[in-house]
Parts: sequence; structure tokens; C-alpha cells
Amino acid sequence: MKKPRVMMVCGFGLGSSMILKLTVDGVLKENGLSAETFCADATTATGEAYDMVFTSKEMANLFKNTPKPVVVIENFLSKQEVLEKGLPVLRKLIEE
Repeated sequence: MKKPRVMMVCGFGLGSSMILKLTVDGVLKENGLSAETFCADATTATGEAYDMVFTSKEMANLFKNTPKPVVVIENFLSKQEVLEKGLPVLRKLIEE
């Protein structure tokens, strides 16, 4: 089993991405999964080493040329949205 590097991205890498990180961490824990989660800002995000990205619709364009999975989340507090959109991708990465 692999421990993927999962990046949360927002404009400054502080507020919104930290909220999203806490939500993703909660979903991982509740489902018995493990990943290295971290936050990044829009300026430095594309230079980071990562396996997957969670971000907003506004930031998703930064990753249009990446082959890595990008999950767009509208409500950063919604565990349900992370479960529905991100959990299948996370499971696949972990199983690789």
C-alpha cells in the first residue's frame, strides 16, 4: 500500500486549504485510510511533489496540464462532497 501525497490548494495556502485539509483528514480517518496531506498556495503549488490535488473551481485551472488527479470541491467543510468526489480517487492511489 502506498501513502500518497495529497495537496490542498487555495490562493494563499492558509485559510481555505487548511479547512479543506481538516475535512480530507477526517474522511481519511473515518475510512481507515492514510495519506500525507499538506497545504500549498497558488504560486508554489505547481512546483510541489504530489500525487493528487483537492482545490476550488477557481484554482483548478492551475493544474489543467497535469496528469495527476485534481478533485474540485465546492464546499470545503463538506465531508460528504469529499467522500463522493475524492474517496474513490484516494482509494485507487493507495492501492497502486
